Amino acid sequence: MLPHTADWEVRLHLFEDDGKTTARAVLETGTSSVTGTGTAQCAPGDQDVPEIGDEFAAARALRDLGGKLLRTAERDVEARGAAPSPRESTPYGWTM
Repeated sequence: MLPHTADWEVRLHLFEDDGKTTARAVLETGTSSVTGTGTAQCAPGDQDVPEIGDEFAAARALRDLGGKLLRTAERDVEARGAAPSPRESTPYGWTM
């Protein structure tokens, strides 16, 4: 079997409007694409620092993208007759 190599690109788009930051992460595999989204909003009374909103929104978009990619891989494995693996729940302390 020949070695398999691939280059996948992720583009991260950030938009800010009225103190709310929205991020869209797009993975291009060459044969398909997967998109994740995330948002962040400054809490009332907090100092508005756009870079922090960018970080939270981008991280949430990448986490969403990762979850979608995992679910796609799990469906592909199950379609080939493999049993699903037990799922673990990871608690997150931040709101979306």
